[in-house]
Parts: sequence; C-alpha cells; structure tokens
Amino acid sequence: MKIFGEWDVSEVAVKDMGMAKYMNTKPVAVLHSGGRHARQQFNKSNLSIVERLINRMMRCEENNGKKMLAHRIVKESFEVIHERMKENPLQILVDAIVNAAPREAVVRLKYGGISVPRSVDPSPQRRVDMALRFITEGAYNSAFKSKRSIVDALADEIIAAARYDVKSYSISKKEGLERVAKAAR
Repeated sequence: MKIFGEWDVSEVAVKDMGMAKYMNTKPVAVLHSGGRHARQQFNKSNLSIVERLINRMMRCEENNGKKMLAHRIVKESFEVIHERMKENPLQILVDAIVNAAPREAVVRLKYGGISVPRSVDPSPQRRVDMALRFITEGAYNSAFKSKRSIVDALADEIIAAARYDVKSYSISKKEGLERVAKAAR
C-alpha cells in the first residue's frame, strides 16, 4: 500500500531510534482516522505521520477544520518535494522531523515567589509534536502576505529541515530553544 497512491512506505527508515516508535510510517488506506485515537492518552503515535502533518496544517485561521484542504496541501507539497529531490517525500518528511525535533527544552520551576528556568529532556512524543509544529508554523509564516503558495512554502520548509538548513524556520526555532536550555542548565 502506498501513501496518496504514489509513494511506497516500506522503504522509509527513521534514523533516530528514540523517535522511531512515535513516528508511524505504516501504510494506511485512508488518511482520516476520525479522532479514533483521541480518547487514549498516547495513542496519537498510532496515527500515520502524514495524517498528523495534515492535522497540524488545520491549526490555522483559514484552514481551521478543513481537512480536505489540508490533505490537498500536503499531497501537492509531496509532489513538489518529489519533483525537486527525486526521492521518496515521506522519507524527506521523516528526516525533517528528526532534524527539527529539539533535544532539550526549558520549563519554569517556582521556588518561593520566583520562577527559575530549568533545562529538561523532552519525551520523544513531545519532540515529534514540536517538530511538526515548527514545520507548519514556518510554512504558514513564509506564505502569509506573500505571493508564495502554502504548497510551495510547506515543501520548502520540509526540504530545508531535512537538509538541516539553518535558514529554515523549524531549525532556527529548534536551535534557539536548545540555546536557551543550555543557558538554563
């Protein structure tokens, strides 16, 4: 079975073994679970990583709740990625998520009346969530009030994150977060 009927899922490999359990790359017939996994706490890792990207694309004002529009955006951006890179776009997406996932984060602890920043290691589930958020935010920010379409912006963001390009929004957010966490050690 193939994603969007075009790209083979069996050849996709996750390079970060800690995150491999939380990025589902198994083939699915339809990328619409209907919230089936929402009741159980950590069941969102059972969703396909492509469906999770589609769901993240719906978190904007103009796409709020429009799953078919988000599905079309992701499908067309996968086609653009395939044209530019001549590789499986699902593998590029997985590499982008691994590269954009922060290894350290900051929490605020209260001691008496003051709050102190503290560096922590986020769980792999949270790392995947943050990477998807950074990628979609970067795509929306680059397409907002510009002539670029959201399809091209998403494709550019995924390609830049997969290449670990520092000019990418997701990689710069990740490195900024890790820099703040390093200062809070």
